[in-house]
Amino acid sequence: MPQITIPARKGKAAFVKAGQRVKVINTHGQQVVDTWAFNRAELTEFMSMEHTRSHLLKVIPAVGDQMLSNRRRPILTFTEDDSGGIHDMLLAACDRHRYRLLGFTEHHDNCTDNLADALRELGLAPPETPSPLNLFMNIPVRGNQLAFEPAVAKPGSHVTLRAEMDLVIAFSACPQDVIPINGLACKPVEAHFEILD
Repeated sequence: MPQITIPARKGKAAFVKAGQRVKVINTHGQQVVDTWAFNRAELTEFMSMEHTRSHLLKVIPAVGDQMLSNRRRPILTFTEDDSGGIHDMLLAACDRHRYRLLGFTEHHDNCTDNLADALRELGLAPPETPSPLNLFMNIPVRGNQLAFEPAVAKPGSHVTLRAEMDLVIAFSACPQDVIPINGLACKPVEAHFEILD
């Protein structure tokens, strides 16, 4: 299957069969990609960061780690990662309320709306906005404090995830342009993904 574009500041979703792999490419480097996975047969079962952290007993996943659903079943497994290995399982998706707190009074693109828009393209609607797996996002934990740091992923680096059930997978090329999570230039860019057998 050819590469699929996750447009800058927008979202994209696709159907994935159990056993297929999804290669998520940080095309230009340093772009955070919010990632969700839903059980295709029942969207109320979805990848859960809370359940995964309890399972892994860590805050950054690595190759070999299984992400769990909110029913504590394997849903995605990390099979490759040449991006520097820095990802986030702590922070919620950005939304219009987040940008209001950052001083925006007009609409600002956000990952919550991007998820809904991406699923709508497939004729679906999310049952809620689960906390995403924030691929490539650099949120160091220092004692009891979190920090927002630029992503370390280089251009062309990637993560590959294996589907453990038939899925709907969704991505958002995070539109955050106020704090430097997408690089010091604070300029979100597109990313890409491929579905591999």
